[in-house]
Amino acid sequence: MSQQLMNLVEGSYRKSEVPFFEVGDTVDVHTRILEGEKERIQIFSGTVIARSGSGTREMFTVRRIVAGEGVERKFPLHSPRIENVDVKRSSVVRRAKLYFLRDRIGKAVRLKERRRV
Repeated sequence: MSQQLMNLVEGSYRKSEVPFFEVGDTVDVHTRILEGEKERIQIFSGTVIARSGSGTREMFTVRRIVAGEGVERKFPLHSPRIENVDVKRSSVVRRAKLYFLRDRIGKAVRLKERRRV
């Protein structure tokens, strides 16, 4: 009973169109930023290293290297602040979580590209 009630409440907060991407994909996440009265869109580019949760609580983690320093950011998938997620390239991965990329620098961070037909 309580699970049905949760699904009923959460259903209205879900996005109707969720972009398809997987762990290992290089993505551009378009995020709405509110600065005072103005609103703009900021793009965060990087590799998806993890997805977790389900339903409206689903999150994904994107990692990139900025000025030689690793930066990770977690995004809620169904957030109204997320404008869209563009997949730039897909990679072949054999893990559900790519936390091993945190220890790597330079060329070792590269992943083998997946070719789609």
